[in-house]
Amino acid sequence: MTTDLLTRRSLLAASGAIGGAALASGVSGLIVPASANGVAPTRSMRGGSNNYRAGAPIVKRIGGGGFWMSGTVRRAGDGAPLEGQRIQIWAHTTEGHEREQRSHGATLTDANGVFRLEMPQIVPAFGQAHGHLAYDSGEFETVFLRPLMSSSSDTSLEAHFVLQPA
Repeated sequence: MTTDLLTRRSLLAASGAIGGAALASGVSGLIVPASANGVAPTRSMRGGSNNYRAGAPIVKRIGGGGFWMSGTVRRAGDGAPLEGQRIQIWAHTTEGHEREQRSHGATLTDANGVFRLEMPQIVPAFGQAHGHLAYDSGEFETVFLRPLMSSSSDTSLEAHFVLQPA
């Protein structure tokens, strides 16, 4: 007599095989592609505007770099990428406190709504390693984000905006 053990690995393997078969056979309703219709706007996060400085300059890099802050900017409703949107970024880093001007900079989104800015390594402030980002250009409602890093040794952090017209 044999006994089959149901493990997480066997369950995942089986579900992958079933999903793959459904996709290959075109079974309708089992796998639905992501839809951008009805994309809700991003709400400002508590503490996101801490040490915010209006009008931070657009820069190629903040300080000496070594850490990457990146993300996307899309329009609420249809999820369309937003090109040329100014995203301000600041954080407590190995080179300065988040309240210091040298720790602030801004960048613009590309044609795909993607932004990316190099900055010094983020270090914990108030017990948590985190960054600050803001959309504040006026065409859309202002949004402040304060994403947390999963580890203070991470070398990148992402944040995504879905903006609603002002």
